[in-house]
Amino acid sequence: MARPDKAAAVASIADKLRDSNAAVLTEYRGLSVAQLQELRRSLSGNATYAVVKNTLTSIAAKEAGVEGLDADLQGPSAIAFVTGDPVEAAKGLRDFAKANPALVIKGGVLEGNALTAAEITKLADLESREVLLAKAAGAMKAKISQAAYAFNAKPTQVARVIDALRQKQESAGAAA
Repeated sequence: MARPDKAAAVASIADKLRDSNAAVLTEYRGLSVAQLQELRRSLSGNATYAVVKNTLTSIAAKEAGVEGLDADLQGPSAIAFVTGDPVEAAKGLRDFAKANPALVIKGGVLEGNALTAAEITKLADLESREVLLAKAAGAMKAKISQAAYAFNAKPTQVARVIDALRQKQESAGAAA
């Protein structure tokens, strides 16, 4: 590559790193072009997948202020620049790697923190954001329902006691 081309590639990668909230570094050795296209389609909603040159990516990462990618930049590398939900992107990569063992997840970065391949797998095992929010809302609703029941229980008990006393007085008055 000529110098201006390299500078443009570094600037492009640096911009993508800055704009994304996560980046997952993979090795794609052994995957066909059709398989890479399939991977790109599966990630299309949450991430963009690009083959990168290691030295240019290292320079771009330093320019973007991203640390933790240098150690994994060996061999043929590609990066999934995640702009959507990082959990969904990690799940997409994990599922594709299960179906195509040639794809190896090397590591990544999530909101400025370096991640190992094992941590990305743990991230993929999380439920989606929507499911977690729904569970949290359900738990809060259950607590509110329990509180409402507790607040209602005492007045209901008092009403039952008063009703029982009234019935007792009526039966005592009728007997007399």
